[in-house]
Amino acid sequence: MNASFWRGSLVWGLSLALFTVPAAAQDTPVLSLDDALERSGVVETGSDNPVNPRLIGPVEDAAAARALIDQARLRPNPELSFEAENFAGTGAFSGLSATDYTLSVGQRLELGGKRGARVRSAEAEALVASLEGELATARLGREVRARYVEAVAAASRLELARDIVERNRELARIAGLLVEVGREPPLRALRAEAAVAEAEAELQAAEAASLASRTALAALWSDTASAPLVPADFPAIVPPANLLVSEGSLRLQVARAEREAADAAIDRERSLAVPDPIISAGVRRFEQSNEQAFLVGVSIPLPFANRNQGNIAAAQARLRAANAREAVALADYRLEIEQARSRYLAAETRVETLAQTSLPQAEEALRLVNVGYRNGRFPLIEVLAAAEARDTIREALIQAREDRGRLAAELIWLAAQ
Repeated sequence: MNASFWRGSLVWGLSLALFTVPAAAQDTPVLSLDDALERSGVVETGSDNPVNPRLIGPVEDAAAARALIDQARLRPNPELSFEAENFAGTGAFSGLSATDYTLSVGQRLELGGKRGARVRSAEAEALVASLEGELATARLGREVRARYVEAVAAASRLELARDIVERNRELARIAGLLVEVGREPPLRALRAEAAVAEAEAELQAAEAASLASRTALAALWSDTASAPLVPADFPAIVPPANLLVSEGSLRLQVARAEREAADAAIDRERSLAVPDPIISAGVRRFEQSNEQAFLVGVSIPLPFANRNQGNIAAAQARLRAANAREAVALADYRLEIEQARSRYLAAETRVETLAQTSLPQAEEALRLVNVGYRNGRFPLIEVLAAAEARDTIREALIQAREDRGRLAAELIWLAAQ
């Protein structure tokens, strides 16, 4: 066989290696984003009780707060009192012959609107707990989407690393043959072998990163036994169309509910400053005369020193703090929406530029280099440089898509209502 036949075969093999991007087909079912949201409990699956520990806590806190509403509605229990007088003394009061027995029932009367204030305060606290539960679910949804995007990006980088290894191995083989026929100097073969070693090291790092990201995703529903498989294609995460500040946002609702709960706590503490009388009625038996009589009584605490002023002042301070937190929450919410929206639009523009302009141009440049190499106008080093430039753009495109998905998850979280 002549040298021209070898050169033609090598160029053909080189072209196949550079333009073919092998896709790793996997028969194992992969986890979709919808599946991940269902497993984590973010999307309801028909079960009334969540199984994810990250959601059980907030749900039970809300249940506890609702139970306190029922407790707040209850009135004070009556008090049963029994007394024995004039016994075990001296003289006429020795023994039990002169003993007087009194049996009475007392009832504390709540004044100052204590019960109503107590119920309103409990209802306000229950609303805070309920909204915080919904906020926890929305927060978990953001984490699931973000970690899923990270896992997909890691899978894409793993696929890219495998492509680079296969390409560099083929280039190393071709370079060795070119050195044998005298078309390339021996240094080219050494450089190609070094590129293979570097690509294999990057492949191992990409495999470890993919496993770590998939394990982190499964940890969101406490499944640490296995790391689910995810596709290398990014999911379509569409942020809300209306990204304006909404008073119905969960975060603002929680801040508002906390302020209302603090306000209700002031009324509750003020009502406790009003003393509650205890009305009692009973019967007394005189053992010595074998007679009995009815009695009634009333007792009223005298609020000389303790007028619950400390608790009232503390509740007023908590209200001022809640007002401040609500104002800060609104300001931060507006800022976060504007920042996330601008970053998302920038990431989306970068994805479109890389996918529609940069990557096609890099592919065309690589094709032209191969044509020139086939005609003897470019050395192998130019082909390697063009292939590396294309791979750099592929990595940049993966990063841009990851940023876009993460920011879309952030916007969905910010718009949660």
